[in-house]
Amino acid sequence: MNTKILRELILDQKDRFEREDALENFVPRTALHKVGEYLKLPHILVITGMRRAGKSTLLKQIKKRFYDSETIYYFNFDDERLVNFTVNDFDLLYETFIEVQKKSNVFFFDEIQNIAGWEMFVRRMYDNGFRFIITGSNSSMLSRELGSRLTGRYMSIELFPFSFEEFLCFKNIGCPDVLLTQDRGLIKNAFNEYLSDGGIPEYLMYKNEDLLAILYENILYRDIFARYNLNDESSLLELAHYLFSNYSTEISYNKLRSMLGLGSVNTVKNYLKYMENSYLAFTIPKYDYSIKKQVYSKKKVYVIDNALINAVSFKFSKNRGNILENLVFVELKRRYKDIYFHKGQNECDFLIRKKYDIVEAIQVTTNLKNNRTRDYKGLLEALNKYKLDQGYILTEDEEYEEVIDEKRIIVKPVWRWLLDR
Repeated sequence: MNTKILRELILDQKDRFEREDALENFVPRTALHKVGEYLKLPHILVITGMRRAGKSTLLKQIKKRFYDSETIYYFNFDDERLVNFTVNDFDLLYETFIEVQKKSNVFFFDEIQNIAGWEMFVRRMYDNGFRFIITGSNSSMLSRELGSRLTGRYMSIELFPFSFEEFLCFKNIGCPDVLLTQDRGLIKNAFNEYLSDGGIPEYLMYKNEDLLAILYENILYRDIFARYNLNDESSLLELAHYLFSNYSTEISYNKLRSMLGLGSVNTVKNYLKYMENSYLAFTIPKYDYSIKKQVYSKKKVYVIDNALINAVSFKFSKNRGNILENLVFVELKRRYKDIYFHKGQNECDFLIRKKYDIVEAIQVTTNLKNNRTRDYKGLLEALNKYKLDQGYILTEDEEYEEVIDEKRIIVKPVWRWLLDR
């Protein structure tokens, strides 16, 4: 790697990192609290998330809050000028940092997964007392590389698009503990906007749907098609479009294989895994005590952000129930690791598992006026099956509690549940 290019890159990126640091205009990410807890440890901090979810901005906030008076070495590997950069160039990069900046033992590495073998340099420097905060847009590749050489030496945080709490902050809307009529009106109006516009920071700032289309294409072509060396572009694009047109519904691997004209179900599984690794779309299984049955059962599919649905498929005015369910899933994904759905004689949208037990059941519906019997039956069936005392039905605006067959049913607006922590 050419030293002159590295020097120019370091200075250029440092200038942008600091010049764009108008932090008064940045929404403080709730992840900062967890960052603060993890920085008390000597471990490598790994931040993963979808492109444009705000990882680079979070690095700026980490710098401001925890390293404001210190020199750090920032470098973004998502740059076309680094096409010839290899793992062997890391030492040269470090030497160039020392040459152009004050000495530091803290590295901020952005989009590190673009450099094969990066974990070898990080491990060696970590063992010599250096601190690393790194970001990446591919959870699987980072996990594999961290697991191979850095087991037990890192802590990880997943960053999603804005939560509703962060969206309210973006809109300069406060959320007092006691909501007056005016407060409720502002928050409910903001929720309707959040339901359709999602939480991708750049889109919320400029409201240009071309940004969403470009983001979608970048994830498919750069983070999936190119990274995994695929050779069937049309099948990948068709599958992605199908998922974005059928969010919050059940899918079958065999049906998708047949629809796409693929020879193997494994290809469908791989494509879905690649999308999940890149934070584009997710599947959850039907819960079963048999792991084998879970693996082979149908799945439900969800996508990362509601605004992308409009940009990729079609307007969702007639699918408000599905879009509401998708929003709830993304929030559950922020909060929990193991999410399932229940299906017996009736269906319950979400089950939360902690360790070996189901601990929560959640049903989502626009309103209970037309769906009360179905939603109650599904929730009560799940509560009885998994021996839970209470469960949630999340709606657009209804709020009350009642006890049925000794089970506590909590009906709550989605917007209020989103703000519960």
